[in-house]
This record gives sequence, structure tokens and C-alpha cells, in this order.
Amino acid sequence: MASIAADDLVRMRANLLFDGPSRSAKLSRFWILLLLSAAIASAGIVSDSTATVIGAMIVAPLMVPILGTVLSISTGDRANVVRSTAMIVAGAAAAIAVGFAFGLVAPLDVVAATSSQVAGRVHPRLIDLLAAIATGAVGAFAQCRDDVSDTLPGVAIAISLVPPLAVVGLTLEGGAPGESLGALLLFLTNVAAILLTGVVVMALFRVQDIAPPAGAKPLNRRRAVRFVVALVVVIAIPLGVATVKLTRESTQASAVAGVANDWVEGTDWTIIDVRRSDEGLELFATGPEPAPPPSLLRQGLDEAGFEGLDVQLHLIPELLLEVEGG
Repeated sequence: MASIAADDLVRMRANLLFDGPSRSAKLSRFWILLLLSAAIASAGIVSDSTATVIGAMIVAPLMVPILGTVLSISTGDRANVVRSTAMIVAGAAAAIAVGFAFGLVAPLDVVAATSSQVAGRVHPRLIDLLAAIATGAVGAFAQCRDDVSDTLPGVAIAISLVPPLAVVGLTLEGGAPGESLGALLLFLTNVAAILLTGVVVMALFRVQDIAPPAGAKPLNRRRAVRFVVALVVVIAIPLGVATVKLTRESTQASAVAGVANDWVEGTDWTIIDVRRSDEGLELFATGPEPAPPPSLLRQGLDEAGFEGLDVQLHLIPELLLEVEGG
């Protein structure tokens, strides 16, 4: 792959780094857009609006310091690695604070049980890391090649940086710290993936062959790259554990649903949902009274190998009333 030209590096530095004569303008733009995107994301999550959350993804500027860190690692610019990393940390903290503030005024606790937007962001898996790796590669490629910069809005939507942080704040306020950790892990997964693929893409464009700016303190590139790789590996471990656990639970829930459907077969009752909750496995069924005997469900579960599995059975009776006309 051809190396980038000096003009390309000037453009990338102007786009991604918070230094130079326009530093104040870059900082004000970053913070204004960050706070607004965090507010939009929080409002979208509280209202359970996917369209609003997507809008926040497009506005969010957090990809800039992340790719700025990548560029600084590639050019060996220690000062800008520190500066960009500080912007990532400070920006993440600010987005979490905005989410927490929205949680204070929300009419209900915004947690996985009350919002699908939260539920989709508190259980990251390995597939999320793989998706972030691919998306991060596109983002770095779009910076190295100005002729594909029109892909950046799509990258912003795919990578989802600010919404997980808003979820962290909302779930912290809602008293669900476990869900907060899950959303924070999703954010860190996305950041680590962008750093890793960004360094690889910029290495392919031979950005590392360009010397750091005059007067800049040099950075040990190999050490920085090893740190990024280690970060991805460390994050991949809980993602792998979560993937195995979620797969096992999904398989179990599917098997229990099959037993439950056999339990109501021949009756007017219907199984409407089988789900995991903090209390364990919950089974929801509806139909006219009388309901099938729960003891038969227990017998079916035991015969299927679920002797030690506790299931909460929610029976929702149907009431048929005739409203006669005059």
C-alpha cells in the first residue's frame, strides 16, 4: 500500500489533534458537540427512541481524540498521545455525568428492564469486538484517504461511543451498577478496537516513516503498540466469558420453552415469553382458567434434565366477557 504524502499528514493532524494555532476552536467544538451528543443520546435512551440515539452517534466527536491517539502513536508524538488520551478520558467522564443527570429527572429508573436501548448495550460479546475492529479500520482508512471521508457518518453510527457512556450514567443513577459496568465494557471495547485497527491501517500507509514534529518528545512506538494489543486481549477475556454465558443461557431458555410448549399442548394456554432476569428464568403463559397444573411443568423440566433449575411461572389468565347490545 502506498505511503501517505506530507500534505495528507498535515490534513490528518488538523483533523485529529488538539494543538496548533486553532487549538481553542478545536477544543470548544469538541466539548460543545460532546455535551450535546451526550444529551441527545440520554434523551433517546430515556424515551427508548432509536432514531434519536442514532442522531447522537452522528454528532458525537469522541472518534476524533481516539484516532488522534492512533496518529500520535504512529508518528511517535508523545505529547499528543497524552493530550488525546486525556481528551478521551475527560470526554467519557463528561458523557457519563450527562447521562447521570438525565437519570435524575427521568420519571422511572432507566435500566435494562425498562429500556430496550439499555438492554442492548449492557451485555457486550465478542461479536461486538469484531464489529468494532472492522469499523475502526474503516475510520482510520477514511482519515488516510481523503477521497473516502464521506464514509465517516456511517462509521460514527456503527461504532457507537457516546450512547454506551450515557447508559453508564443512567444505570448508575438507576441503581444498576452491574449494567453500568457492562456498558462501560462496551465503550472500552470500541475504543480498544479503534486503537488496534487504526495503528495497523496507519502502519500499512507507512505513517510511521514520518518523523514527529520538530521539538516533540519522541514516543516508544513498539511499547505503545504492545500496550494497545494487551488492552484488546484483556478486554477480549470478559467478552469471551460473557459470550459463552449468554450462549449457554440462550440455549437453556430455548430448551425450557420447548418443555413449556409441550406442557400447554392440548390446552388453550400459550407460552408468550421465556426470559432471564435477576431472579433467574421466568416463564410467561396466558390462557383461560383453569391453568395446566404447574406440577406437570416441573415433571417435564426434570425429565429434560433441568432438575436443579428454578423457574418462576407467571400465569396470566384470560377473562372473556360478553357485552350484549341493547
